Amino acid sequence: MSSLLTLEEYQSIAESMSFPGGAFIDGKARSALSGNTFESLNPSNGKSLGMIALCGQEDVDHAVEKARDAFEDRRWAAVHPSERKATLIRLCKLIKRNQHELAVLESLESGKPIAEVETVDIPEAIHCISWHAETADKLYDQVAPTGEDAIAMIVREPIGVVAAVLPWNFPILMMAWKIGPALAAGNSVIIKPAEETSMTALRIAELAVEVGVLNVVTGIGESTGKMIGLHPGIDMVSFTGSTEVGKYFLKYSADSNMKKVVLECGGKNPCVVMSDAENLDTVAQHVTNAVFWNMGENCSSNSRLIVDKEVSESLMERVLHRLREWRTGDPLDPSNRLGAIVSRSQYRRILDYIETSPKEGAELIAGGNAIELQNGFFIEPTIFTGVTPDMTIAKEEVFGPVLAVITVSGEDQAVSIANETCYGLAASVFTSNLKRAHRMSRAIRAGTVTVNCFGEGDITTPFGGYKQSGFGGRDNSIHAHDQYTEMKTIWIDVSDQDIDDAIN
Repeated sequence: MSSLLTLEEYQSIAESMSFPGGAFIDGKARSALSGNTFESLNPSNGKSLGMIALCGQEDVDHAVEKARDAFEDRRWAAVHPSERKATLIRLCKLIKRNQHELAVLESLESGKPIAEVETVDIPEAIHCISWHAETADKLYDQVAPTGEDAIAMIVREPIGVVAAVLPWNFPILMMAWKIGPALAAGNSVIIKPAEETSMTALRIAELAVEVGVLNVVTGIGESTGKMIGLHPGIDMVSFTGSTEVGKYFLKYSADSNMKKVVLECGGKNPCVVMSDAENLDTVAQHVTNAVFWNMGENCSSNSRLIVDKEVSESLMERVLHRLREWRTGDPLDPSNRLGAIVSRSQYRRILDYIETSPKEGAELIAGGNAIELQNGFFIEPTIFTGVTPDMTIAKEEVFGPVLAVITVSGEDQAVSIANETCYGLAASVFTSNLKRAHRMSRAIRAGTVTVNCFGEGDITTPFGGYKQSGFGGRDNSIHAHDQYTEMKTIWIDVSDQDIDDAIN
């Protein structure tokens, strides 16, 4: 775990920092060919951080051309797996060496609390890349069972040019989730960061210049992202973001070259607390962390608390008590657990949900207000009780610090309501009954179900969703390598038999 600096030290880094703004293609930073730019804003104060290259079709074409050239000349794909591993581990050391700068950059652009970036996001990103790097020379291909007249090899080969389209809520960590397995497998990679959070991707690309096949194109999702989705020179797109946008990439694939598409999309995740849950103080800690971590801007946020009516009052008392720990303020202050909402549009969207919920019958018991602080986009952690499954706040992904509390009677109703969603990314179940834990974790349709805790597993476990939360593959674990490779059968005839003799 990283040692945290003081607010003054982080402010000093911010004041002396140079902000990257050019796209990164073929090993060097460059402006968009059109000269067009867009502005990156600090959501904690509304001030400009700098201008970012607005890449157009010519820039995307150039990045794809260079990525294809690199793949075809095998400068990375043909490197011995142990050498790829060593290069990626050196990249991890560079990220570690520049950790404070990267943390400040990410906090300034995204509004994330600096303590979270320093102690969670960057260490996990480093671990992710190094973990996948270590697999490069440890994943074996297969030999199929055949007779003595043939050898059948089943091999994995890099898919080619991979594009990774990133979200704005975990810029560094999601970049690591993509480039770790993609580069370990030998692909050339093009990163498209979210327009709100482009700078850390650009900085990491600079650090990864030795890899030689990592490019970053910056721009707006509706234009630059679409160009990537439709580009015939890209073999695969890995996207993390909203379900609405994820569906566009399926259309783009169908309308272009049928490129492979892997989607990790939205969630309306349930936290189910049964009447026999042990230690409600600990449960309350998990509940608040699950929904307020990263200001609720988290696809695996347990934004629905489904609690048995027998313990609902006791649990909510403890949740409200825990709420005092969630101090909101300047993201660069390591004592703050909540920072700024990433953008004005997301800030307004969250407030709209908060304003709508009482009109539909929900009862506001905590928060519910914007916080006036240095012209930034801050919202109090907010809790609604009396929520029913048909309310907007129970169905739609708020992606903010808002908890909807639904009371139920018994296991069957809890599971039914937990599954009453078009999403299926994550869920949590709290119970002291082992048999019930098994039943419920099997019955809830989600890609990750945690029991008596909140979490996403770790690097060894696949992460992705059922239903409209995911498509085509998983991030993390050995399984993540599957989506960045093609499977090939090589059948070798080793018999001495003449073909005419074999026919007769």
